[in-house]
Amino acid sequence: MASSSKRPRPGATGATDEAGATDEAAPVAAVAPVTPAAPAAPGEESRVPHVRVAVIGSGFGGLGAGVRLRRAGITDFVILERADSVGGTWRDNSYPGCACDVPSHLYSFSFAPNPEWPRSFSGQPDIRAYLEKVTDVFGIRPHLRFNTEVTEARWDAERAHWRIATTAGRWTADAVVAAAGPLADPQIPDLPGLDTFPGKVFHSSRWDHDYRLSGQRVAMVGTGASAAQIIPAIQPQVGSLTVFQRTPAWVLPRRDREITELEKWLHGRVPLTAKLRRGALFALREIQVDAFVRRPGLLKVVQRLAERHIADGVADPALRARLTPDYRIGCKRILLSNTYYPALAAANTEVVSSGLSEVRGSTLVAADGSEHEADAIVFGTGFHVTDIPVAARVFGANGTSLAEEWKDGAQALRGSTVHGFPNLFFVIGPNTGLGNSSMILMIESQLNYLVDALTTLGSVGAAAMQPTARAQRRWNLELQHRMDRTVWTTGGCRSWYLDKNGTNTVLWPGSTSSFRRATRRVDLTEYELILRGTGAAGTTATEAEEVLV
Repeated sequence: MASSSKRPRPGATGATDEAGATDEAAPVAAVAPVTPAAPAAPGEESRVPHVRVAVIGSGFGGLGAGVRLRRAGITDFVILERADSVGGTWRDNSYPGCACDVPSHLYSFSFAPNPEWPRSFSGQPDIRAYLEKVTDVFGIRPHLRFNTEVTEARWDAERAHWRIATTAGRWTADAVVAAAGPLADPQIPDLPGLDTFPGKVFHSSRWDHDYRLSGQRVAMVGTGASAAQIIPAIQPQVGSLTVFQRTPAWVLPRRDREITELEKWLHGRVPLTAKLRRGALFALREIQVDAFVRRPGLLKVVQRLAERHIADGVADPALRARLTPDYRIGCKRILLSNTYYPALAAANTEVVSSGLSEVRGSTLVAADGSEHEADAIVFGTGFHVTDIPVAARVFGANGTSLAEEWKDGAQALRGSTVHGFPNLFFVIGPNTGLGNSSMILMIESQLNYLVDALTTLGSVGAAAMQPTARAQRRWNLELQHRMDRTVWTTGGCRSWYLDKNGTNTVLWPGSTSSFRRATRRVDLTEYELILRGTGAAGTTATEAEEVLV
């Protein structure tokens, strides 16, 4: 029998977008189920601790929510984290070569600049250390509850609050902030014979650092963002490397360098210089948006640069052809690497232009019928993005799970709230992902929206709010209309941005500035309010206006 687990173990609930997911579209195994807690016994409800806000996850989204809540004077909250430390995807993804593909000075909170970034594109250890520092500096640690996985969150209409069951006890909360993120639960293809493999098997986000790859025959399944970092890191030490490539990716040079001590000193002593640097990086990324969302033809110049990058890194014309995508650049996530192509062209590397379809003992069978021997399999096959597992554990006002509500595609109002699920607020919700800039910008916009919603509830004396079905429908119809012009739907590729129906429920079809404007404040005409003591959504948009008067 194999010496390793063939399925991912539970990990972080917080996540961001830079750790990597792939387009490997093979059938995937279901995430290991969590046994729901039994219903509360009579009288037990009064003994369950109650908080104003319960936050799920302690990655960038969850920690950012904690900071913003405290700044708004809301200190009655907990952050429920199923792992034993903060960091989300930057804790879980510790594979060799793991780093961010967004510039360091843009990949940080605006309220917590870091003048000590060591490189222009920082590695995983530095980003995780940054999140630990944010946790301490902003006093978040007392609110954290580690080893506390949410098994169920159910809206109690009678009491107008959420009942939350976890592996470490029960809570009730006026509001729930879902900051679990889309890159929290890894997916592994459900391959015939995988359980018979006698070697080591693990996912890129569950790297086994005790297993030595030196001299081993290693198979890398997937060629997405994580794989593009892992392959160059392990290729020099393994005996042989077999890369199963379902679809090639476009890759551009990575303009990375060490940040000098003078720059660090200047950013620390004169904070304005760091703000100017961040502003320049922000502006450059915003300028690029137009090519992705309105004028994909402008990406032809970028594609020529990528073609030159392949030519510079791969001398063999046959291999170069296998590594050249047949779709427009930008349709899938663009990867950044200076070492990926040389590693694929190395003598001990074999690129299989096909996905892995079957395992027969130590023999791996590709979809093209070719067979390859391996001692270890590393899956860089992404995460449950369009089918986030936490959705199956959240039940709304009518008792329906969020997974059932989203069976035909995830939808939310402004990426933040969902009809039928009062006082449920998402951080990195549907259609808030980015293909070209820093997710921290989007997270902060959603945190603005969250704080304004909670503040508004207090000011009007309401217990809860949920978007009207009409407002949510209008928002998503307009959003998908705008999506029709983007490179993600016209570029000729199938990506992890698309759900099973081919709808892009992941990315935002606009600039981060436009999203910030859209989430600057809550518009009560888009919401139904639940007044205290009513237990039901009985206040319409018009009535909400009257309440404000």
